Amino acid sequence: MLSAFLSSLFGFIFLNIPIAFSLILTTIMLMVFANELSSANIASSVYRGIDNFPLMAIPFFMLAGEIMNVGGMSRRIVNFANALVGHVTGGLGYVSVVASMIFAGVSGSAVADTSAIGSILLPIMKKEGYDVPKSTALIAAAGTIGPIIPPSIPMILFGVVAGVSIVKLFLGGIIPGILIGVGLMIVWRFHAKKYGYKAVSHRQTRAEMMTAVKEAGWALMLPIIILGGIVTGIYTPTEAAVVAVVYAFFIGMFIYKELKLSAMPEILVMASKGTAVVLLVCGAATAAGYMITTAQVPEMLMKTLTELSGGNVLLAMFWINILLLIVGCVMDLTPALLILAPMLLPVAESYGLDPVYFGVVMCVNLCIGLITPPVGTVLYVGCGLSKISMGQITKPLLPFIGVMIVVLMLITYVPGLITFIPSLVNR
Repeated sequence: MLSAFLSSLFGFIFLNIPIAFSLILTTIMLMVFANELSSANIASSVYRGIDNFPLMAIPFFMLAGEIMNVGGMSRRIVNFANALVGHVTGGLGYVSVVASMIFAGVSGSAVADTSAIGSILLPIMKKEGYDVPKSTALIAAAGTIGPIIPPSIPMILFGVVAGVSIVKLFLGGIIPGILIGVGLMIVWRFHAKKYGYKAVSHRQTRAEMMTAVKEAGWALMLPIIILGGIVTGIYTPTEAAVVAVVYAFFIGMFIYKELKLSAMPEILVMASKGTAVVLLVCGAATAAGYMITTAQVPEMLMKTLTELSGGNVLLAMFWINILLLIVGCVMDLTPALLILAPMLLPVAESYGLDPVYFGVVMCVNLCIGLITPPVGTVLYVGCGLSKISMGQITKPLLPFIGVMIVVLMLITYVPGLITFIPSLVNR
């Protein structure tokens, strides 16, 4: 049944059928094999996959990111990052990483992060004579921090699918996200030194720094409001997403005065499109998950991994990481997470692994797939912003992908990097 599931799913994907419909068709194929074909079961499973309160956070976080971008908050975050590190050799590269890490604290989406930061910085980097493919590669790689530093849409999905605390998943992503950001800046440092990029600004005086903080202060407060409210229990992640939308709208409309009511229809359409794709895949993956469980696919996978690892948890995690890295190259993050989480979590629990730790490792791993050809979503966004081909960006990406894999292995074999902060919170 495992081979039937995989061959059906990837067969439909290679026929260029959208992933949600590929999942539903795969479910039908599995039902035919099991002689359990039922349209009612499929419809109810799809509806059950969407009818979930925590999933309401997804459209609101997407909407908050769109409002921030149009309302001038993204630009002020970039200006603040420039005040911090713009004076360093190759400063715009560091600015892109720092700005992406800050913006990650609001959007939870790699695509939103890359679009917002890239659309502002790439034209400036071109003007300053930076290597365009390398600069695009850095911005795309930094964009993948968006779903790792809280809030995180993939972690919301994992929490819903696996029944794990979304708050602890959020907190577990803080250190890995910071480590990836630092790793990307280290790689960029060697590149900047090699090509002798100039700093784009002078070292800020205390007065200039205070001015930058004042201008970006309202935008910088949003990640603190979101995470602070969640950790203290003032509101749930879903309610935090609504707070983020209201706050971003108010600041963009009445404080920065760059958000116009006439722009809201387009903003709502953009957020709705992104939400519709994610939720349709959620419903289709739930239907497929029903048949995966019925067909005992997790048990088959557990047996295979046990044979490969000899019962050694370190080897088991190594093979799971390899599997996820391969899948991430051919499948987008959301469907890969929704398909594999129900299959792999029972395997992880059989080895006594913390589900929060496993969920963060899984999300970080699949985020790498966002910048690997041929399906990397963020890769396409970067190419679209810089007007270069995927072939031009692939080679410059390799060092950044390499450092992300190093961080992945580090958090895999030093679990405390994930579990330390969640252990401080009793939620």
